[in-house]
Amino acid sequence: MTRTRRTHHWRGLVAVALLGAALGVLFKRPLIVLAGSVGVGFAVYPHLLTPPAVSLAVDRRLSERDPAPGETVTVTVTVTNEGDSWLSDLRLVDGVPAMLPVVDGTARHTAALRPGESTTFSYAVVAEHGAHRFRPLTAIARDLSGEYEVETEVEAVDEIECLRAPSEPPVDGATDPYPGRVLTDASGAGVEFDHTREYHPGDARSRIDWRQLAKTGSLATLEFRQERSVSVTVCIDARADAYRGQHGEPHAVSHSVAAARELLESVWDLGERAGVATLGGPDCWLPPDRGSDHADRARHLLLTHPSLSPRPPDWERTRAEDDAEPDPFDRLSARLGGNAQLFLLTPLADDEIVGFAMEQAARGQSVTVVSPDVTGGDSPGERLAAVERRNRIDRLHRGGVRVVDWDPAQRLRKSVAAARNRWQR
Repeated sequence: MTRTRRTHHWRGLVAVALLGAALGVLFKRPLIVLAGSVGVGFAVYPHLLTPPAVSLAVDRRLSERDPAPGETVTVTVTVTNEGDSWLSDLRLVDGVPAMLPVVDGTARHTAALRPGESTTFSYAVVAEHGAHRFRPLTAIARDLSGEYEVETEVEAVDEIECLRAPSEPPVDGATDPYPGRVLTDASGAGVEFDHTREYHPGDARSRIDWRQLAKTGSLATLEFRQERSVSVTVCIDARADAYRGQHGEPHAVSHSVAAARELLESVWDLGERAGVATLGGPDCWLPPDRGSDHADRARHLLLTHPSLSPRPPDWERTRAEDDAEPDPFDRLSARLGGNAQLFLLTPLADDEIVGFAMEQAARGQSVTVVSPDVTGGDSPGERLAAVERRNRIDRLHRGGVRVVDWDPAQRLRKSVAAARNRWQR
């Protein structure tokens, strides 16, 4: 996007020049008239120029694209003037991801570039948990007079992935050695022996227990434990209430996006199907599936979908949109299949999300809540928020909903392992 605007840098000079010329004529002072005429000339000069034509190329280099949490990443940006205009006053602002703090140097730079020339600047950021995409670099170029200003954005797609996948996702059921299947409590055709029953006419010959026939002379039929594919929906609570966190720290939605990426990758590593959904904001829904193309679409949604913006939504506009849109809880409930497993990523900021999780569990849906803990602080309001969150976790436990209480300062896999130990007691 390119915008051209006038700065009106010389507007005051025009008034002063005209006033000086008028006073010179009035008092018959030729020198004052001459000085005023020179001022008018300077004021007219910018109108004879045209805005600069800006054509830039950006090359961004990262010292590390897959850093560990807390690791410093050096970003080196090279900007080249690919146009035919001399850019005498060029100001650059790199599109640093919202959740990555700059700890050394600055993401701002100024330069004067002739056609074909380049300029380079560097800065350092600290890697935070999650996948972070750089925004376009913003360039502002002024002409020699400073009257015209051209602002443009230059895209240079780069990402920092600070991810550590859990060794095993908290998928409901025991995954057997055959990827893509989970053993059920129902019996029938399968691969694992369950029991024998009396033979019925029409039973498949392959399921007859020939050993028992040879030993006792009576027919029996083998029954095996049935299998079914796992279908996982990873849902991120992106409602306005979920955009909460400590001052200067990533908010809960950002942590949830990072956790969603890890959970999806770990489910796909098992050969299972997984999809993405959101609660709140513009509708985001990718049905569970597997495969490289599907995984690429899911990753792209997590990085770019407007409902997962790193900036909190406007409260008043959000309320108006919520009144006009279908209830997000009803919409998600209708999309979940009977055998789908729901991973609900939420800071548990209100009772509505707790009621939804317990309602789905009461319907027989497998529900696992992964809750980033962004509470803290010593103010009465912050202490109350921490107590309310703990009470909501207790309600979920009593309602039979599995909860992963995750401290974002630690790796998700550690919290998953601790929660799994509690569930197995």
